[in-house]
Amino acid sequence: MNGSLRRLAARPDATIRLFCFPYAGGGVAAFRGWAAEFPPDVEPWAIRLPGREDDLLSPPFHRMTDILNALVPAFVPLLDRPFGFFGHSLGALVAWELARSLEQAEVGAPTHLFVSASTPPQVREVPEPPVHTLSDEDLVERIRSWRATSEAVLRDPELMALLLPGMRADFTVLETHEFRGSPLPSCPVTAFGGTEDDGVDRAVLARWAELTTGEFDLRMFPGDHFYLHPERQPLVAEIVARLTGATASTPR
Repeated sequence: MNGSLRRLAARPDATIRLFCFPYAGGGVAAFRGWAAEFPPDVEPWAIRLPGREDDLLSPPFHRMTDILNALVPAFVPLLDRPFGFFGHSLGALVAWELARSLEQAEVGAPTHLFVSASTPPQVREVPEPPVHTLSDEDLVERIRSWRATSEAVLRDPELMALLLPGMRADFTVLETHEFRGSPLPSCPVTAFGGTEDDGVDRAVLARWAELTTGEFDLRMFPGDHFYLHPERQPLVAEIVARLTGATASTPR
């Protein structure tokens, strides 16, 4: 199987697959423990791009086009049954771009797209200076401010030397992304967010409604930008309720 896609639980009799796209710098570990939360008819997968985890030494992607060029052919063999996408932060943008790429190529479309804690691309503003241009020291401080990485990791210079290139590449993808409003995916979209996420509030999340020709709804959870970890169980329950009630997409 292509190294970009990792199955979290083997369920050959599942009726639908869910592909999970991590936040910047993340990989399969971002969804540790998720498999046990899904019923037997949902087979969960995670996206692991190069430059992280067990592929840490491979050059990471710096442009969205590079990610899509790698993911589209990797996904095609797995589109023989209905599928959904869940993406958190940067992962939401990748999932949205991939959904419309697959639909435009007429190889399949997700039954449902879940976007989490992510500013939609038509309203995203690049900070000044851009995060991907920061020095290593300043980038570490920025990561520390997000409170998602342990202090032990942040204080380990050798480990951070391995992790920072992938983080920087992901922010390069995010901050150099050029929004194209057409074509829009046709699948339903659900936006999730944390009530204490100052950077991506309810009003911002609501703008994802503009990026699909399908239905849209929004659900907030207690917590900050990384609410998905403490709120994993209720979040997965919301995903399953929508995913298993969705209509099947046309397989390739």
